[in-house]
Amino acid sequence: MLSIDGMSDLWDQLLGAQPDPPGLVVALTAVAGLLAVAFRPAWRVARNAVTIAHEGGHALFALLTGRRLRGIRLEFDTSGLTLSSGRPTGFGMILTLLGGYIAPSLVGVLGAWLLGGNRITLLLWLAVALLLLMLINIRNLFGVISLLVTGAIVFAVSWYASPEVQSAFAYAGVWFLLFGGVRPVFELQSLRGRGRMRDSDPDQLARITHVPALFWVGVFLVVNLGALVVGTFLLAGQWLPASI
Repeated sequence: MLSIDGMSDLWDQLLGAQPDPPGLVVALTAVAGLLAVAFRPAWRVARNAVTIAHEGGHALFALLTGRRLRGIRLEFDTSGLTLSSGRPTGFGMILTLLGGYIAPSLVGVLGAWLLGGNRITLLLWLAVALLLLMLINIRNLFGVISLLVTGAIVFAVSWYASPEVQSAFAYAGVWFLLFGGVRPVFELQSLRGRGRMRDSDPDQLARITHVPALFWVGVFLVVNLGALVVGTFLLAGQWLPASI
């Protein structure tokens, strides 16, 4: 068991601020995050992290609006499904449907805010905690494996890696979510334009609100591009003035 002093040290490590990363680390991790989104083979693998955030967004907004979460599935092809019960229309259902495509970008902004305050360890531990909470509601084997592997990687970095590695890992992850929140919106509209995904989130929103699905696609894009701008300011703003 941990002693009181040990608990105090652990608490200080969790909530304490780490040193500012070199500007080069911030820049290189931004490039890495962008390449992971732009390079198709890398995107096919890394997109699973965006799917986790997407389905987590549906689940969170469902719970916040009083709906009952019935389960989450994560599939090998990086698709996912979140089921909740409650009124099939109304404000709660609208927010639940909205939450998916904007969640990765909003998580990215939250991560950028924590990194802007140099709370790297706190960010990594929060990620592990959220993955564990999500794991409770997973209803298929691949989803369980996906969350366990992702959580294990994040925990291992937070517990065993050097501060420099933790910093690079955290920055790369946040940049990836900020960039990765934008690409699925274009993919969504491309599939919709070819007559596929007729039951997509914006199409369901259109049926509920009687507002065209293209409007909701635009909402996703505006929110996620705005999050990218805000996140970039938070991540780059702390070292740019000193570098000029």
